Amino acid sequence: MNKYKVCVYAICKNEAKFVEKWVKSMSEADNIYVLDTGSTDDTVEKLKNLGVNVLEEKITPWRFDVARNKSLEVVPIDTDICVCTDLDETFEDGWRKKFADAWAKGADKLKYNYNWSFDEYGKPATTFYISKVHKRVGYYWHHPVHEVLNNIKGEREILVPDVTLNHHPDLKKSRSSYLPLLELSVKEDPLDDRNMHYLGREYMYYHKYNEAIDTLIKHLELPTALWKAERCASMRFIARCYIALNREKEAEMWFKLALKEEPTLRESYVELAQLYVNTKKYDLAYELLKEAFLIKEKAPIYINEAFAWNDYIYELMGVAAYNLGLLPEALLNMNKALELNPNNEEIKNNIEIINNELNK
Repeated sequence: MNKYKVCVYAICKNEAKFVEKWVKSMSEADNIYVLDTGSTDDTVEKLKNLGVNVLEEKITPWRFDVARNKSLEVVPIDTDICVCTDLDETFEDGWRKKFADAWAKGADKLKYNYNWSFDEYGKPATTFYISKVHKRVGYYWHHPVHEVLNNIKGEREILVPDVTLNHHPDLKKSRSSYLPLLELSVKEDPLDDRNMHYLGREYMYYHKYNEAIDTLIKHLELPTALWKAERCASMRFIARCYIALNREKEAEMWFKLALKEEPTLRESYVELAQLYVNTKKYDLAYELLKEAFLIKEKAPIYINEAFAWNDYIYELMGVAAYNLGLLPEALLNMNKALELNPNNEEIKNNIEIINNELNK
């Protein structure tokens, strides 16, 4: 277990509420290094009191890649395994040994499970693989935001499926810097398909629907935009923007394109079904949801979204079935939705309505 020198490194700013839990989780490492970029709370004091090596430096103008690279520079050059996390993330116990075992197979970089979000009952909602564990030499971070870990030469990446990192962010923290940083990122590298997609998505989040549509179409037109799942997501986001602009025909077209692009993901079926429920085309919604339920496995990619796998899809199927007169099936799906979300009053009311219909 101690064959390799393992170091954790991170950047932070005003993360005092996470310090104790994070340090405890990272304590399997030999050393922990943090670059604090200007905390005004007691983050630095708490970290130092727990034995963390802390460097303080403000990054102006702010860029995530510059901060990450400065934090990596602090890690000793003789480190075998570098583990990059954020303070709102924690590993499940035993991660060091599992990483070391994989490293012994000749890895340069490790991939593992990441629970990016959880539902109100603490169950993972959005889960995918990430790769932020790597050799000390030859790696660097790139892009002002949504930074990626690059390497100077070829690498061997190994999946460690039994290691999980959990993300519990401070939802009150502003993400206002993301949009200008993404605009800068695309300006610096207009051919980078990943950040073009992210920029379009960010415009959508900010209700800048026309800018979002234009940017997401640019993403789809890039010669490097080949990953079908991400292309599918861009098409779904375009459709969402058209719904917000009250242009349902265009939305329907783009959802259909998304389905054609990547038919193995549930999300497009569910979103188009929702559009059909909203427009009272219950038969079309019902057929789409039946197809969605045939997809049994959630892909371990960041594209997956909770609504396609939680109570929402069952509630939607219940509504479609009810309006088609399929009351037993409607009740079955509503009960499943309630099982997954037992505090939802709307689902309870729907079940009562269906039972009243059945008992007439």
